Amino acid sequence: MKFLLVDRILALEPGVRIRTEKALTLAEEYLADHFPTFPVMPGVMMLESLVQSAAWLMRSSTDFRYSMTVLAEAKNVTYKSFVAPGRVLGIDVDVAEAGDGQWRFKGRGACGPQEMVRAQFTLRQYNLADRNQAWSPVDADLVRKSRATFALLGGLVPGKVPA
Repeated sequence: MKFLLVDRILALEPGVRIRTEKALTLAEEYLADHFPTFPVMPGVMMLESLVQSAAWLMRSSTDFRYSMTVLAEAKNVTYKSFVAPGRVLGIDVDVAEAGDGQWRFKGRGACGPQEMVRAQFTLRQYNLADRNQAWSPVDADLVRKSRATFALLGGLVPGKVPA
């Protein structure tokens, strides 16, 4: 993934909810273009923060069984305000419905008490080897890298208490 839009996992209840955060800094590459005199996090990146948070919840809940987690649908996306450098976007995502390889979520991003984004969305999981067995080593490598990134984000901290 080009942009990692989750800096830290604060709380995780597998199969139920996740709380993460993204601290926006002027070092974010996309802020140079959006907008040079008024840098703010693009709305699509706010939505992507919700999606990436849900993906970590989904991966951890399925014990990283799938190498690919992709957005299948986003609806009722509402943007309330701008996230500017120096602010922290707190992200809360709850499972609305868990299925076999496809889950629906409700997510919300806020800076303190001020809501910035809200959405309902669906994610799908699969392995590349489901279509071509020759891709099994790639699946294994992607899962290994996902587990390592998850640990760096704080997802494997013993005794982490859900919010």
